[in-house]
Amino acid sequence: MSLVIFDLDGTVLDTLDDLTAAVNAALSATDFPKRTREEVKNFVGNGVPKLIERALPEGYKSPENTEKVLKLFNENYAVHYADATRPFDGMTELLSRLKSRKIKLAMFSNKPDVFTNDLAEKFCPGAFDLVLGSREGFPKKPDPAGERYIMDKLNSSPDRTLHVGDSDTDVYTAHNAGVRALGVSWGYRSRESILKAGACDIADNVKELEDKILRLCLTSGE
Repeated sequence: MSLVIFDLDGTVLDTLDDLTAAVNAALSATDFPKRTREEVKNFVGNGVPKLIERALPEGYKSPENTEKVLKLFNENYAVHYADATRPFDGMTELLSRLKSRKIKLAMFSNKPDVFTNDLAEKFCPGAFDLVLGSREGFPKKPDPAGERYIMDKLNSSPDRTLHVGDSDTDVYTAHNAGVRALGVSWGYRSRESILKAGACDIADNVKELEDKILRLCLTSGE
């Protein structure tokens, strides 16, 4: 492998508390009931508009309500997106070690591009050769367009690229681009859903993730 593409939320960074707080601030401001942390955990993964649509109560998931609550969410999250967010234990050190082995690293997220880039730089400065979030011109994961863009920009090919993520969406994204997918079990989706989607393997901690990445690098002739 010459390139490893990492998901952000639930893979590199634990963003759930800030997402939950912003969702609930927006819901409260529009007199909708709040959601629990566990509910928000199950809603993330397909971009912020889909998160808000899922957070709205049944019978109120109209485009108008989604747009109104989404605007309030964005206003809150723009101020508080890094209040409680932190890298998962050992992740920054892992990225540094992979970087020292001349492996190219990218981050690819359905989170808006401005937040994706700000969070990557704040918590993992200099770790990634390219960071791509949700932006105009790129359909959200699991569409493979962003994955292919990253490979093209970093001069890699599907057979020399690995995608690391915590969800079935990540696995489908990788497969749609012809890329191997490696799952992590500490994120926002179940181990079973990741394996069912077709991940080649799954890591239960950062040390195990490093071992599996390096094993794949070596068997690929790195």
